[in-house]
Amino acid sequence: MKALIGKLHGDLIFDRRTRVLAESLTGLLPRDATVLDVGCGDGTIAGLCRTIRPDIHVEGIDVFVRPSTVIPVSAFDGKTLPFPDQSWDVVTFIDVLHHTEDPGQLLREAARVARRYVILKDHLSENSLDRLSLSLMDWIGNAPHGVALTYNYQSSQQWKNLFARANLKPDAETSDIPLYVFPLNLFFGRKLHVVTRLRPDHPGS
Repeated sequence: MKALIGKLHGDLIFDRRTRVLAESLTGLLPRDATVLDVGCGDGTIAGLCRTIRPDIHVEGIDVFVRPSTVIPVSAFDGKTLPFPDQSWDVVTFIDVLHHTEDPGQLLREAARVARRYVILKDHLSENSLDRLSLSLMDWIGNAPHGVALTYNYQSSQQWKNLFARANLKPDAETSDIPLYVFPLNLFFGRKLHVVTRLRPDHPGS
């Protein structure tokens, strides 16, 4: 059953989602940026970003490094980014933080490591219907691949609190992200997805 669900997800959703997310993210990246993609998987989306924007340099980091990756990927412990302060222009999280037990920890690490921006694609869960939709979406897309499912979704106010505690200031945001075709967008689209660009508030800057 999981194999069948995984095939249907790939055929109906994956390619469009990858393209739309890459297009949304690349418009927020500064020229000639160095980009660290945290929780990158095999690097498909980051690799497409690099294709769209060949001026950027992209590397990934993940708790599990897959045998074949589109971009260079190194391993980390899932909590601490093994890089010096302000060593990357941009740090990205693409549908990663809702899989973690403590998203604030990684946001604080990203704020430390990023010189210019932290860019986040994640979800908004404002009510029980949102949570049901997101949980089903997560299970369909990730269970066949053995991805940890913590269902740790945040409301808009919870995101604001996490950003403030990490000394990150929202710079740009959109929930107009057409990931799904009709009629899937009626249930899995709505305003459940958000891309936010944040500026780290470095001491003395």
